[in-house]
Amino acid sequence: MRRSLVTAAVLLALAGSLGAGPGGADRPVLPDRLADTGGGSQLITAEAPDTGSTTGTVTWWERRGGSWKEAGSAPARFGGGGLAEGATRKQGTSTTPTGLYDLPYAFGIEDAPAGTTYPYREVTEGSWWCQDNDSRAYNRWVEPRPAHCRAAEAEHLVSYGTQYARALVIGFNYDRPVRGRGAGIFLHVNGRGATAGCVSVPADAMAEILAWAEPAREPHIAVGTSSGPTAITRY
Repeated sequence: MRRSLVTAAVLLALAGSLGAGPGGADRPVLPDRLADTGGGSQLITAEAPDTGSTTGTVTWWERRGGSWKEAGSAPARFGGGGLAEGATRKQGTSTTPTGLYDLPYAFGIEDAPAGTTYPYREVTEGSWWCQDNDSRAYNRWVEPRPAHCRAAEAEHLVSYGTQYARALVIGFNYDRPVRGRGAGIFLHVNGRGATAGCVSVPADAMAEILAWAEPAREPHIAVGTSSGPTAITRY
């Protein structure tokens, strides 16, 4: 009996030591391992295993009492082409751009969830997102769609009833758009599969994120892989 108790104690000690250190309880939470979190007290991370992945995890965090705490998490989908470095991404590749971005505003076909304080724009029949590289409205919401933004090179937002039920604009290539880099990158509700370059989550998670996000806390989103040149910790 004494020998069994000693053996059990040794096994428990080994289990505890295996849980400590890298990957264990002593490892800093993800926001503490990022190169930058955007300076606010709210953060969304969208992490995929590698650049060929079309699935991963979205987690939203908030800074409380001087440390980052997880506020929620959900399975995520990424572009059908995987992920690509945001600074060199090419339009039309169906890749999700990696990097750290602000979240300018939210929008949706459905009403904003109860408790939403984020700027929320209603989608109407006249709402489009211009992706036309020849248009001066490139990577902008237009309503109505101007003649210089061709319909074939724009998204008619109301046509995506599932995905754009609710969404957040990701500030990729937004402040000073570079033609050919990409337009219309959002955090939105899941469709049938991988996205065309956005990040998507289940509808209930999207509603929770919108009710949680507070403009005054300057939320950002960090998108990246678990390791390598596009590791989320680099951004």
